[in-house]
Amino acid sequence: MNSFISKVVNTIFSKHKKYDNLIFVLPSQRACLFLKEEIQKKIPTSSFLPKIISIENYIQEIGNINLIDNTQLLFEFYSIYKQNVPKDKIEPFDVFSQWATIALHDFNEIDSYLVNSKEFFTNLSDIKKLNEWFQDKKPTKLVVNYIQFFEYLHILYQTLSEKLKNNKFGYQGLIYREAKNNLESYINKNKNNHIFFAGFNALNKAEECIIKELLTNNIATVYWDANESILNSSNEAGVFLRKYKNEWSYYKKNPFLWIENEKQVNKNINIIGAPKNITQIKYVGELLSKLNDFNKTALILADENLLTLTLNSLPNNVKNINITMGYPLKDIPIANLFEKLFKLHLNQHKFHKTEEQQFYYKDVLEVLNDPFLNKVQGSNLLQKISTQIKSENNIFLEVTLLKKYVLPNEVNKLTLLFSLLNFSKDINKIIKKCSELIQNLKQHAIGIEKEYLYRFYTVFQQLETLNKTYNHITDLKTLALFYNQILQNEKLFFQGEPLQGLQLMGMLETRALDFETIIITSVNEGVLPAGKNETSFIPFDAKKHFGLPTYQEKDSIFSYHFQRLLQRTKNIYLIYNTETDGYGSGEKSRFLTQLEINNPTITKTIISPNVQYLEFPLIQIKKTAEVLEKLKKVFTRGISPSALATYMYNPIRFYEQKILEIKEDNEVEEIIESNTMGSVIHGVLEAMYKPYLGKILNKNNIVEMQKNCSILLHRYFEKLYLKGNIISGKNKLIFEVSKNYINRFLQQELILINQTKQLKIIALEENLSAEIFIEGIDFPIRINGFVDRIDELDGVTRIIDYKTGKVEARELKIADFSVITEDYKYTKALQVMLYSYLYVSKIKKPTIKLESGIISFKNLSSGFLRVNLSEEPRGKNYEVTEEKIQNFMNEIKNLIREILNPEIPFIENTDLPFKIKK
Repeated sequence: MNSFISKVVNTIFSKHKKYDNLIFVLPSQRACLFLKEEIQKKIPTSSFLPKIISIENYIQEIGNINLIDNTQLLFEFYSIYKQNVPKDKIEPFDVFSQWATIALHDFNEIDSYLVNSKEFFTNLSDIKKLNEWFQDKKPTKLVVNYIQFFEYLHILYQTLSEKLKNNKFGYQGLIYREAKNNLESYINKNKNNHIFFAGFNALNKAEECIIKELLTNNIATVYWDANESILNSSNEAGVFLRKYKNEWSYYKKNPFLWIENEKQVNKNINIIGAPKNITQIKYVGELLSKLNDFNKTALILADENLLTLTLNSLPNNVKNINITMGYPLKDIPIANLFEKLFKLHLNQHKFHKTEEQQFYYKDVLEVLNDPFLNKVQGSNLLQKISTQIKSENNIFLEVTLLKKYVLPNEVNKLTLLFSLLNFSKDINKIIKKCSELIQNLKQHAIGIEKEYLYRFYTVFQQLETLNKTYNHITDLKTLALFYNQILQNEKLFFQGEPLQGLQLMGMLETRALDFETIIITSVNEGVLPAGKNETSFIPFDAKKHFGLPTYQEKDSIFSYHFQRLLQRTKNIYLIYNTETDGYGSGEKSRFLTQLEINNPTITKTIISPNVQYLEFPLIQIKKTAEVLEKLKKVFTRGISPSALATYMYNPIRFYEQKILEIKEDNEVEEIIESNTMGSVIHGVLEAMYKPYLGKILNKNNIVEMQKNCSILLHRYFEKLYLKGNIISGKNKLIFEVSKNYINRFLQQELILINQTKQLKIIALEENLSAEIFIEGIDFPIRINGFVDRIDELDGVTRIIDYKTGKVEARELKIADFSVITEDYKYTKALQVMLYSYLYVSKIKKPTIKLESGIISFKNLSSGFLRVNLSEEPRGKNYEVTEEKIQNFMNEIKNLIREILNPEIPFIENTDLPFKIKK
């Protein structure tokens, strides 16, 4: 393959035998490296290389001004802002920085395109006034401030430009404007040199003027990379090249170098549609795994956010890789630690806990669980504190309390942790503390982690230096905001041998380069080309009028890069995302459609990931001698109805709870859980009815209970919801819901009494127990249960279980007890029927009239929901007789036999109706 760079070198060296007066200017530093390699092949080893420089460095050389760092530029801009805006209108640095970056971007374009700033800002201000014009109304203060903002912009622009130039610094646009102004001096100094510009396409106004002037003075030559197709009037890729060819006076008398006429045949073009980004990148890995030589292969990420995913998906045969893109700092793991620390202290202020020096528990847990901090401080100690926080249910935590969670000698080992919880009010000291934290982390870092830490160390060192100079960051909120901005914009750059192995790059880095095989990902509308996403204060019409670039020009730029890249390539793989919920909305780029029209032989494929269906065997646990021994202890100590229900739901869950005794990990209960709410309601009702045990209730009793409702609710929430807040937020609502449940329930009790019904409370939270003997089992089985309430209503004894969830009558309808242990939906009926058995066993009066059922607080309108034992579809039979209890207990015995049968293993139930907590 005869590349563009190779052709340029061959042409120039065929005309020039001396190299010391030649200057090569290329679009990127990467192109400079490839040019250097090509020149080394052509010239004798004893010769000096000609000067090779990127366009940015070249313009900086002409302008005789240094490029300022973006962070320092923002600090400098704020100083100018404070000097030129009235004190009552000055915004804090954190607010200023959010719009200042947009303004600086606009300043950069204004200078790059040599726009008359006075005329431009006058027009811009007038446009904004027209947009906010009120014919019959006086403009609001907000509108006036908005218009004044654009009037101030010109003053800020002028002052900033002057100050930077005086200090010999500038942003890129300012350097371009200065280079244009210094051009005459530069030409006089370089009359004996010859400058070659190669591989350019879209030039800004300053670049145009500089190159045109150099051409006019016959000290420069430009080599364009174009072909007849690109220069076709209907092709948007040639917008700029057609303009230069037709409008530059130089080309009226001189040839336009070059228009490529060679047509390459046998191109292998593949368009691949893949769902989601992950599938695109995994497919790229498959393509690369089939290649042997990567030296002439490029992987181009149209969406550079896929870099992290790509690096984790490269196949093993890719030994060498050259990455032109930087790794975003925001994706580096250590970034999260500082974000957690800032959030910890910012939320302290947000929740008004600064004076109390208390921290929100979630923020503390996040810091304690940070992997880097665990390396330094020891995971055992940090997790010990974490466990204690969860067990005590503290929402806000003091440092003194955290120190109590560990032993006195362990406190000394956690000096670093506790120092991070004690930030100074001096922001410079906070920045310094972050640098010191990195020094501590460095001692425990391995491999690439050291490189990460060093990059973050330089970030904080830069912030420390700038803030000492300018003192703009005065609070933690501003520091956190600025830190996040740096993470978004700064990158960790890779080092390596740039000319070996696979080239991994963004679209703009391909300028002037050619490859035999290219793979481009994310060839979607909105990515390639990028679309209309522009952040600017300058309206579209104003940009068009003053010759500033819009999304239209940017589309042309990407179109040129795309077509030029395909020009000399043999093997082309263009991959796009087909998913509508993905970046690019699943619409393939119009570049692909155009390519399909012009190349009917293209291979088009839609791929999907190979999803392997892994059929996992059912979990089966044999009942060994040890398991059977543990089961014997469980059943002799006492088994509850809920434990039997757990076995019916999933035998493996029963095994975990009863045999392995696995308990659910504690979590801080910030919002009252449903089980806590249920326990509170149960406790309040027990406390209310306890004074009336054995008595027949009257109206006055219920009225007295209603008076005590709020007091008892507060007492039980304080008891069961440890250190929780119930006076605000969701917890306040839950408190009111609980209060409403109890009052509605008491109201129903009052209705019963008003109907002259006799209601007598027999027992509350009664602990019932009974032993049963089962044929084939050589030890007694004990069944235990707590009954929420036992009462007597007009001579009928009622076994009542409270449920704060919703229960309906159909869930308690059971005609045939043989199915009660086969389906989890019958567990509510099983529970209250077992309570009935336990109660009858205790009182030894089988002849009493007995009913059992549930009161559902989410279904109070249905009243007492009784177990319905009728065999008729719509029949009603609520009496729990001795015969019914006996038939029911036969099924319970069968269930217990199954659990204790050594031949029947615990088998996982895969058809779970819903998930329940362990």
